Amino acid sequence: MKNVNPLTRMDYPDPDVIRVDDTYYLISTTMYYMPGGVILRSYDLAHWEIAAYLFDELDGTPAERLEDGQNSYGKGMWAASLRYHEGRFYAAFVSHGQEDTHLFTAESIEGPWEHRKIRGYFHDCSLYFEEDGRVFLVSGNTEIRLTELAPDLSGPKEGGVDTVIVRDDREAVFLGYEGSHLYKIRGRYYLTLIHWPKDKARRTEAIFSAESVAGPYEGGDVFWDDGGYCGQGIAQGGLVDTPDGRWFAVLFRDSGAIGRIPVLVPVTWEGDRPVFGVDGRLPEDIEIVSTRPRHVYEPLFVSDRFLPRNTEEVTPENPAGTLRKSKTRQLLSPQWQWNHVPDDALWVILPEGGLRITTGAVSANLTQARNTLTQRMCYPQCEAEVTVAFAGLKDGDRAGLAAMQGCYAAICVANEGGRRYLEVVRRVEPTKGFAIGSSDSEPGTVTYREELPAGEASAETAGKVTLGIAADFTNMKDTITFFVREGGRRRAVGGEHRLYFRLDHFTGARFGLCVWSEKEAGGSACFTDFQYRSTV
Repeated sequence: MKNVNPLTRMDYPDPDVIRVDDTYYLISTTMYYMPGGVILRSYDLAHWEIAAYLFDELDGTPAERLEDGQNSYGKGMWAASLRYHEGRFYAAFVSHGQEDTHLFTAESIEGPWEHRKIRGYFHDCSLYFEEDGRVFLVSGNTEIRLTELAPDLSGPKEGGVDTVIVRDDREAVFLGYEGSHLYKIRGRYYLTLIHWPKDKARRTEAIFSAESVAGPYEGGDVFWDDGGYCGQGIAQGGLVDTPDGRWFAVLFRDSGAIGRIPVLVPVTWEGDRPVFGVDGRLPEDIEIVSTRPRHVYEPLFVSDRFLPRNTEEVTPENPAGTLRKSKTRQLLSPQWQWNHVPDDALWVILPEGGLRITTGAVSANLTQARNTLTQRMCYPQCEAEVTVAFAGLKDGDRAGLAAMQGCYAAICVANEGGRRYLEVVRRVEPTKGFAIGSSDSEPGTVTYREELPAGEASAETAGKVTLGIAADFTNMKDTITFFVREGGRRRAVGGEHRLYFRLDHFTGARFGLCVWSEKEAGGSACFTDFQYRSTV
């Protein structure tokens, strides 16, 4: 027996999971973070590593690039379906905000992935390949619809099946059925869904089944445990079997500001009825069997010195190198994602090491700033620190380490009138409540400031400062503190800041390396020696 829950201890929401031979794959929502459409890999359902991303840019809109005052917070890539059929992988999902449906296909999980669109908008869709060659999408909110697709998957089939197969009671729920996943198991069809009934304290997993793909479907709630965690719901995800015939569900658990963390739920069968959990509860200890017991997993978070990946290709005259892949995937570890699509002309890995980011526009606050590089924070506690060289900052610039979310906070260096200040900048309340999407166009609030000394201690420390953030998500404490490292010792500054999970950004908190200009574009900062530590 092994304590496996929660699984990744990071924000990997809306999981769908499949097994191909001896390997499990999990796809998760990545919204506005790029590269997007992350796929994890496992050989035991308990340990996971990053296997691939589907895309570097999805819709090519100004919002996706943080241009013209637009953004994609709370939007972008949502709730994908991952399937493997006749030697090919398929991933289908909607881009919320653009109201379109995307399809990616590949022969290998690492790609290359071919991209096209399915006509129509199919919210939280699930692909299903029928044995007779027909292909269906199940999608919707509150009313769940089965739609037969054309053979080339370009859109709904003319004259094909198009019918509502499950309806929720709008008056009885806070959130109607969504998060569809359709399977055929032991000759019967099973549809898994998430919803939030008013008579239950949390989001809940439901299952409906039928003898025919078009129904009629019968069923209801099957799992509404919180896993002993602060009354939070566990629901929405995929079913998967193991080579030895056991069944599991990978669902997410609402977990406060850290986000939505996957958990592994045992599933047993009483005749045709699936039973989730053990006595209706989520167990911490589960017997797991690895199909590759000697496999060493790559971590889901990393420290980074930002060294050139290929010294033969990277030169002072061409610091980006000759890229075989996208610049991000060639030069950065896969644990890193940009906040929105980056401007590749404005960031570089220096030959001597270090990530230099230059601003390309004036931004009211850090959430508007392009080229913020992020990693997910980790439950229950984690901290990060990074050394920032700030000689390139212009007047009105700030650069540092942020806790990225709607109620963000950053410890940073500010250049004001030629003087340099150590600051903590915060957004205490979002400007758009609990609705999806952000309209934050106001400067952050400076809650701590001290002037940095003008004198230089040594040539090695000239124009540099090491900044840190420590986060505590234990039992939804959801707080961060700030520190600066001086002479090998850390000094706390700026007090405590509370983080929240809200729909304005709709993602868990992340560490972010950020630079933004409030007066004039063109300033820069260089980040080195990023250190990430976790209690896990």
